[in-house]
Amino acid sequence: MEFPLITRRLALQAMAASTLPAFLPARGEARITHRGWVAGSFSGARALVETLIAEGTTTVFGIPGAQENELWDEFKQKGLDYTLVTHEFSAACMADGFARATGRPGVLAIVPGPGITNSMTGLGEARLDSIPIVCIVGDVARGKKYRPFQVHALENSAILKTVCKEVIDVESVGDIPYSVRLAFQLAQSGEPGPVAVVVPYDQFIERHLFRSAPLAPPTVTFDQSAAETALSLLSRGNCRVGIYAGLGCMDESGPLTRLAEILNAPVATSVSGKGAIAADHPLSVGWGYGPQGSVTAERIFAAVDIVLAIGVRFSEVSTGFYSFPYKRMIHVDACAANLGAVYKPEVAVHAEAGAFLDYLLKNEDKIARPRANGLEQRIEWMRGQEEVCFRREYCRGGIDPMDVILAMREATDPDAMVYVDVTASEHWAAEAWKAPAPRTYFNPTDNQAMGWSIPAAIGGQVAFPERQVCTITGDGCFLMTAMEITTAARERLPVKFFILDDGAYHYMQALQKAAYKRTTATILAGLNYEALAEGFGVEYLKIENEGELESGIREALKTPGPVLVQVCVEYGKRPLRWLDAAKKRYMNEMTLEQKLRFGTRLGARSVALRNRND
Repeated sequence: MEFPLITRRLALQAMAASTLPAFLPARGEARITHRGWVAGSFSGARALVETLIAEGTTTVFGIPGAQENELWDEFKQKGLDYTLVTHEFSAACMADGFARATGRPGVLAIVPGPGITNSMTGLGEARLDSIPIVCIVGDVARGKKYRPFQVHALENSAILKTVCKEVIDVESVGDIPYSVRLAFQLAQSGEPGPVAVVVPYDQFIERHLFRSAPLAPPTVTFDQSAAETALSLLSRGNCRVGIYAGLGCMDESGPLTRLAEILNAPVATSVSGKGAIAADHPLSVGWGYGPQGSVTAERIFAAVDIVLAIGVRFSEVSTGFYSFPYKRMIHVDACAANLGAVYKPEVAVHAEAGAFLDYLLKNEDKIARPRANGLEQRIEWMRGQEEVCFRREYCRGGIDPMDVILAMREATDPDAMVYVDVTASEHWAAEAWKAPAPRTYFNPTDNQAMGWSIPAAIGGQVAFPERQVCTITGDGCFLMTAMEITTAARERLPVKFFILDDGAYHYMQALQKAAYKRTTATILAGLNYEALAEGFGVEYLKIENEGELESGIREALKTPGPVLVQVCVEYGKRPLRWLDAAKKRYMNEMTLEQKLRFGTRLGARSVALRNRND
């Protein structure tokens, strides 16, 4: 096995060899005898579970199989909690939802072959959204036990490399504890992401004398020279600063908020960064910074001279197809490859968000600005105007999805966690949902994996059984992972599944109608949600009109156990700021020939046949 940190491994093994005797159990005794150590003579499966526990794992998501039955039996033997899922896509999403809620790596355990391929969409979401996950894979036999044509004998490690930050192949049973420890460290360090540990199944039953110490903490990234340049630029009192905060700031809410107050700077977040600053803080302007995001953010940021972007990457989704109408930027990120990847900053600072914020706060006297220029009053007024727009009527029949979002926002607890799926409503929710604190609002952003919210919310509820957990899920997304609601029923997890039902892939309809004057393959089959809820073993509630909305939501929230809530919605003509902004950007990049072709086709289709929507 080739380890990414092989020199550290050798150093740790040398240290273990000199210090272990004091901690080793008597011959034949297998137990951890020193805090954080995995030491004793036992099987590879036992060693893996002991290491998971030593690394702080509280639960594992997945489905057992022939290659991992020994491992799952050890989960039970050692009392490590596990959650059986209905599909490995859901296992990855649950681990993702758990990680977003806690800030700690979510863990899943799957078999090779279909277990891996089923999980890839969820792992890909975590990879593109920078979410720490540790994926344990029981692989086919290798080495002396290898035989051709084993079941599930795909190129499993190679497949995982397409969706994981790192893949660690375990070559011998003695490497298992170190490999798992390394996976946890890699998943969380720099830009977080999923890391897979691939263990041939025969190593689970092989016995070994283990002596594994905890890894030394990783070095905190901090480019001192670039940070000093950024400080010098921010020290210019006539330079109006706007802070754009991403997921990298999620655990730095206090320092981020304090910096904003010192700089008298408005703070906008990416979608993934919602909650990094409390939505009701006087300097919070919502998400985005331009026409793709909140109106308040766009208007307030129009007056800034320089954007201080911390822990954010400027992805296609967060920028509305790469919009950035500012000439000057300081970009801070823990991943060097992200700096300047989309926009060239005036100053690029390779640093952890926390370390950079602490550095600026220590130099408060150099960057402090007065707060008496009316900025907070302008923000408050604009946020009020946004609320007026949110409550404007756009529907004539069914329930406006925006009204669902607003009613849920008012009815849920302050520490409730809401998991939003890939629907047209995700953009309205990004604007209107007021995240009061970090790790309360979650959205699959850059892989846009439909169906993510149902299993992800279950993962969040496993992490925090006593907190309110809700989904905002479209009926199309529901079809992807609906069976996972049976997991919530079996485990008595009180997630409230709000399904926005309009009988169509509305998001795709919005895209298709604008480009083609018709829709294709967007109408869904009608479902009997009440019968489904009965079959799933959960409570059912139907909200059919605006008059039932507020009371229906409150009834669902107070009902014990999981609840499937069917909300009959009508999308009407409420504008989608993100979609309008992205479409404009996309059109601007088309060639004249492409624009003419689209225009000609749209003109012809205004009178052509085959315009039936389906």
